[in-house]
Amino acid sequence: MPHDHMHVQEFFGVRAADWDRRFPDDGPAYATAVAELGLRAGDAVLDAGCGTGRALPPLRDAVGPGGTVLGVDLTPEMLDAAARAGRGRAGRLVRGDVARLPLRANALDAVFGAGLISHLPEPAENLRELARVVRPGGQLALFHPIGRAALAQRQGRQLTPDDLRAEPHLRPLLATAGWRLTSYVDEDTRYLALAVREG
Repeated sequence: MPHDHMHVQEFFGVRAADWDRRFPDDGPAYATAVAELGLRAGDAVLDAGCGTGRALPPLRDAVGPGGTVLGVDLTPEMLDAAARAGRGRAGRLVRGDVARLPLRANALDAVFGAGLISHLPEPAENLRELARVVRPGGQLALFHPIGRAALAQRQGRQLTPDDLRAEPHLRPLLATAGWRLTSYVDEDTRYLALAVREG
């Protein structure tokens, strides 16, 4: 799939209305991934490319009522679906581009990105922008509720050697963007890469 904004919006826009029905059992995997971020009460966290906002409720639970939860997505239909599902109560929904976030430097404690990296038009630059808005020592979670091999099988394709989500590619990519990979899991039931903001 091309990675420019128009194609991303077209791809997700037509799928937004039934997105949650297509993947009804992902909730526990999201909650587990959020728990591994180690958020604390009062933290500020961004769900980058939040889609229908499935991560927002567990993110809110993790940071509590005094914390800040933002969900940013490029596709208005996805944000509309998140609002209809009531997930706007868990976090503020913002239409925006993760490549140019409307946030000051060091504003966040963590970023959560479900299925994000494969849709970034300029992965190194976009991950650098995420690092810009996270304080040094803050966390990044790149997540998918199933692993790379299971996802490829679901999509009827083969894994390719140049897959950015593969650990040998992801580690140096994150390093060039200001992140240090601290944990990597790629199994049938989940994909989770955790990184810490350097500097």
